[in-house]
Amino acid sequence: MESSLDTRHPVHVILDNIRSAFNVGSIFRTSDAGQITRIHLCGMTPHPPHDRLSRTALGADEHVPWSYYAKCSVAVETLKSRDVPIVGVETTPDADDYTRFEWNQPVALVLGHEVRGIAPDILDECVDVVQIPMLGVKNSINVATAYGIILFEILRQWAASPENTPPPKTP
Repeated sequence: MESSLDTRHPVHVILDNIRSAFNVGSIFRTSDAGQITRIHLCGMTPHPPHDRLSRTALGADEHVPWSYYAKCSVAVETLKSRDVPIVGVETTPDADDYTRFEWNQPVALVLGHEVRGIAPDILDECVDVVQIPMLGVKNSINVATAYGIILFEILRQWAASPENTPPPKTP
């Protein structure tokens, strides 16, 4: 379902086999808050209509554009054909720190399964991989939480970029 809002940020999020409807609902709410372009739900990822997803989304699933793909590779290829770079969010030895990464417009983020992460064949399709540095004993955080952290870093960087800086006021 489409939102009545005319302006959306050129961010896509690809959910690669996310198993929890509650996480997906939370991602819908965060996507609405950030006014992203579209959520691409893939594989076993729950998609509307879904009671648990809707309960967590609190109506955001009715306002954020979304698509469902049986195979994540189709979502990736669709976005790549539109010249949208694909960036994985994954803890890997060569991943970039998400705050030091230069987020260009448009962009598609891939978020993977809560335990297994992004499928290796999908990770291979990413132009880059970013991670949130982990300081505790565990090496990961909840997928919906990670998405919110990274989405709002992207929006912060875009708001701070010179082309988004308003001209100086004249006296």
